[in-house]
Amino acid sequence: MPTAISPTTIKRARRLRRDMTDGERRLWSELKELRRLHGVHVRRQAPIGPYVVDFVVHEKGLIIEVDGEHHFLPEQVRRDAKRDAWLTSQGYKIRRLSTADLADAFNGCVEEIMGELGLMEAAL
Repeated sequence: MPTAISPTTIKRARRLRRDMTDGERRLWSELKELRRLHGVHVRRQAPIGPYVVDFVVHEKGLIIEVDGEHHFLPEQVRRDAKRDAWLTSQGYKIRRLSTADLADAFNGCVEEIMGELGLMEAAL
């Protein structure tokens, strides 16, 4: 049974959509292209239960998170682990990409996502 989404979470999702990071914007542009080419329905800054995820493909149960440096601080690592455990319990698989990964190997990150979505065969 889906968890109700609070008005506060909805407001936070709207703010995060408006204030996406450069890495999130670049990835969103590429994910929109996957939608156009392959019909993959990707949502950005989407509320799921009490959380807002960077990107989600509900049909495939895939969440894509773009993590900046603060995600590697001990307190944030604990929060992310708790969040990931809850999202996993809801049937999602989480794929985390660091902003450094996106900056250094963007095409490789996109290929990994395409693989997760089963689109690599379609691209060949």
